[in-house]
Amino acid sequence: MPKHQDFVSLVRENIGAHGDDRSFTFISEERLGKYKENVLGFAELDRKARALASRLQARGLQDRAVLLLYPEGLEFLAAFLGCLYARVIAVPAPLPDLDAGRFGRTRRIIEDADITLILTDTAHRTTIDFWLEAAGLQRRVQALDTQTAGATDPVAWTPPEFGPDTLAFLQYTSGSTSDPKGVMVTHGNLLCNGEEIERRIEGTADTVGVGWVPHYHDMGLVGQVLQPLYLGCRYVFTSPITFIKRPVLWLELITRYRGTVTVAPNFGYELALRRVTDRQLDGLDLSSLRVVKNGAEPVRAATLERMTERFAPVGFRPGMWMPCYGMAETTLLVTAAPLGTGPVVRDFDADALSLDKAVPAPDGDGGARRRLVSCGRPVTLDVAIVDPGTRARLPEEQVGEIWVRGGSVARGYWENPAASRATFGAHTSDGEGPYLRTGDLGFLAADGELFVTGRIKDLIIVNGRNIHAHDIEEAAGEAHPAALTGAAFTLDISVEGEVGEHVVIVQEISTRAAGGTPLDELASLIKAEVARAFELPALSVVLAGRGAVRRTTSGKTQRRQTRDAFLRGEITALAGDLAAGLPGDLELLSGPEKSP
Repeated sequence: MPKHQDFVSLVRENIGAHGDDRSFTFISEERLGKYKENVLGFAELDRKARALASRLQARGLQDRAVLLLYPEGLEFLAAFLGCLYARVIAVPAPLPDLDAGRFGRTRRIIEDADITLILTDTAHRTTIDFWLEAAGLQRRVQALDTQTAGATDPVAWTPPEFGPDTLAFLQYTSGSTSDPKGVMVTHGNLLCNGEEIERRIEGTADTVGVGWVPHYHDMGLVGQVLQPLYLGCRYVFTSPITFIKRPVLWLELITRYRGTVTVAPNFGYELALRRVTDRQLDGLDLSSLRVVKNGAEPVRAATLERMTERFAPVGFRPGMWMPCYGMAETTLLVTAAPLGTGPVVRDFDADALSLDKAVPAPDGDGGARRRLVSCGRPVTLDVAIVDPGTRARLPEEQVGEIWVRGGSVARGYWENPAASRATFGAHTSDGEGPYLRTGDLGFLAADGELFVTGRIKDLIIVNGRNIHAHDIEEAAGEAHPAALTGAAFTLDISVEGEVGEHVVIVQEISTRAAGGTPLDELASLIKAEVARAFELPALSVVLAGRGAVRRTTSGKTQRRQTRDAFLRGEITALAGDLAAGLPGDLELLSGPEKSP
């Protein structure tokens, strides 16, 4: 029998063992280029959490969902842990931003989770009250400032009963392909996934995590915030905004605090590559790192190679890389490379992959090839590759949908039994299950390595071939240094009465990096490169400025939303063959999609 049946008892044991010798350190930007170290020891965090928990218990909120709207920092930690202590279901979410259109998402979460209380800090209480009033929710939902809500004796906290099936929090999905849904993560899920991460990174109380991924994202919450509580180790972090403003700070924190583990999606490493200067390399020392996780969709070989080469002079080693794969529905981790082995990168025949078969690319330059990075091997979870149509389990080296089952798989979606059955209750054609259907496509190699090739909903089918949108986007991004993020999608278009799918790329560009290249010429260059690589007969490229491509709060490309924004005329085209709308010989047959 496991030593602990719930996450709270494990955390409190670590707090008792280490006290304030272990801590969370938040680096805030006080003014331009000036940073402040804010430290919260484990014992003090425990006192704050118990005080808030007793306040929540007095409100009778056990097993009720409470929304947490905080900026990055230490106050969120106390609020989240206070909810766990009170057996209140924490719902972390990004602070709403009316300009970015995120308040609509926040309202959907409030409605979906039946929220009656929002926890926040002093700086945002007034603004949230204003938003609630503007939305007509002020009578139903209250906002509580946990910094100034009145002192409560931590001793007044009465530990409720917990078990592995007790619901810990709702992790709302990013909404990269649909509206967000609340994933129900239990104490048992946290314990199982915490053990998986501990085993793969060989984590101990001496581990030092350094990061910046936001706390409302599964990678940030489970992989960065909760794992130190599981291990009883130190964690140093800053906000995503501070990182984006000055990416070298991430590496400076690793240097200063001798970080051993860090994690980021692919774009974080790309940003560091673009923005960290040769002069800023002076004084950096990354040799303390043991684990550098890349949990992007997909992990890009070029990024790993360039990052290793660029930062080798300051101690970066290829064996630090730990490509991994996971999602909110599995609490976090599903697969990861073994510690110290570095990435496994292989070339596959692109034509065979388009027919769902993983065949090694031939030696030499013959034939189109696609480089893939393995996301490692499954931890103790059962990972199956399944034909999404027939539900037959597929053999090695064949592409299908990735299905997962095991202790880390969450209970389902909050108050959504139909979606829960469809996603979490899948059975193979021979009756094996239940499995979680991830919606991701990939294959298992003969040696057990998992290669993720894309998402089912992002497949572009041209002349019977399966092409993944992110492959098109990657090819467009490599066509010219000015190309930044792109979003590829299809439009149903009639050409002289013949209906077909027309591939469109909305490509963000840096006009500075374009130099003297005319934008029309740049668009034609990108189009020619992508058309050549994928033999696409019907292709258009639209150049746009930064921000044109829609993204989730965690930075994932939202292709459907970008498509709809383009069709509604919300994207200002700088150049391209659709910059002025559809040519006269093309007729659009489908308009913007409405969110369900």
